[in-house]
Amino acid sequence: MSAILTLNAGSSSVKFGVYQVAEEPVLLLKGQVENLGPLARMKLQGGAAEEIGPADHAVALHEILHAIQPALDGRVVMGVGHRIVHGGKSFGEPEVLTERVLAKLRTLEQLAPLHQPHNLAAVYAAQKEFPESVQIGCFDTAFHRGHPFVNDTFALPRKYYEHGVRRYGFHGLSYDYITSCLRHDWPDLYKGRVVVAHLGNGASMCAIRGGQSVGSTMGFSALDGLPMGTRCGQLDPGVLLYLMAQGMGADEISNLLYHDSGLKGLSEISHDMRTLLDSDDPRAAQAVDYYVFRIRRELGAMAAILGGIDGLVFCGGIGEHAAAIRARVLEGMEFLGLAENAAANAASETRIGAGATEVLVIPTDEERVIARSVADALLA
Repeated sequence: MSAILTLNAGSSSVKFGVYQVAEEPVLLLKGQVENLGPLARMKLQGGAAEEIGPADHAVALHEILHAIQPALDGRVVMGVGHRIVHGGKSFGEPEVLTERVLAKLRTLEQLAPLHQPHNLAAVYAAQKEFPESVQIGCFDTAFHRGHPFVNDTFALPRKYYEHGVRRYGFHGLSYDYITSCLRHDWPDLYKGRVVVAHLGNGASMCAIRGGQSVGSTMGFSALDGLPMGTRCGQLDPGVLLYLMAQGMGADEISNLLYHDSGLKGLSEISHDMRTLLDSDDPRAAQAVDYYVFRIRRELGAMAAILGGIDGLVFCGGIGEHAAAIRARVLEGMEFLGLAENAAANAASETRIGAGATEVLVIPTDEERVIARSVADALLA
């Protein structure tokens, strides 16, 4: 028997899945190494989290390869699927990760420094561990290919657009999965105008019409749009010019925007929404206030792009679990047909709306999207 391994290396975690090869892959084991840093944890689906101590992405991968052995139970890993955050101009479909492809992807590391190096490190580790397996890359930017020009470009000289300075959008694997759920379970909504809010340590929103992305809050890099755990979100570029004039170099600015901003920077307490919601520190409240404000602002923008809204879907760690955030986003949004069913929201039910516009909570599954792509390659 053969199996598929999926690896999804994020900024603060590495998620993984083991699947039996089939037209619709069969899940055997799923889990993640979370809270990378001094107190990392291994959590397998259905089990309690276990402390594994200090861990970076390399240690996490070692722990994962050890943890999956019982689930493999003699199965041979024939394919390994990888989430690759940035596909640039070149990659709009899943790709076999040849050295030529990997060389192109390495040139994009500066556009996604929290993710791309770790994504590619996972590829090299998997190649070493499973040298006979096909390695497939699935790109977060691919879902947004085909955007209208006005949502792809910046108002810079056109030559920069031709050279790849454009809005790519991210979290595409998550949006791909959510649209597949809508197509299967909510076909009328799938055909309509939907805003999906992927809210987690990384966060973005996407305007989707008839299953196709037509607008995204993220742009050239994974910094734009909503504030995130440690990333700033939308920022006046004049701020960067000011910081440069004050003597800050590129590395210092990069560290500020990617690692020390967002919820962490605003609160000076934590990047973790759970910690902030439990805190009585006014700085925590202000950070949450700004987070909610920006979601509401971008929700209006996405609705404008679509010319109206038929449904709103929350997903991602915060979107799926933080009922308080969902409630605050929906408050006062009756002009868009959005209202909260408080009891359903508190219970994190699938349908949490009480207005004319559908409001759903759908747990996303990027690993399944990756596994499907690998299965397609193996069964072709």
